[in-house]
Amino acid sequence: MNEMQVIEIHYWAAARAAAGTRAEEVPVEGPITLADLRRLLAERHGPRLADVLMVCSVLLGDRPVRSQDPGEVVVEPGTTVEFLPPFAGG
Repeated sequence: MNEMQVIEIHYWAAARAAAGTRAEEVPVEGPITLADLRRLLAERHGPRLADVLMVCSVLLGDRPVRSQDPGEVVVEPGTTVEFLPPFAGG
């Protein structure tokens, strides 16, 4: 029987507003893809967050995900994931 572990999620700007929280811990049984993590977060918080997450830059720890396929990006338990929406300004 696997012990439940967590992924720490941090939301910024519009993602924070859509999630209704600044941060949360998501219980997982093991590694999960970024695509599955986004789906799980959308199920928790609704379609508005799902839309925002699709345009967010993502950091896994201090490593940017960039243009990698979210279905191939593996998020390990214990990782901090940050969702950063595009910011206006210049």
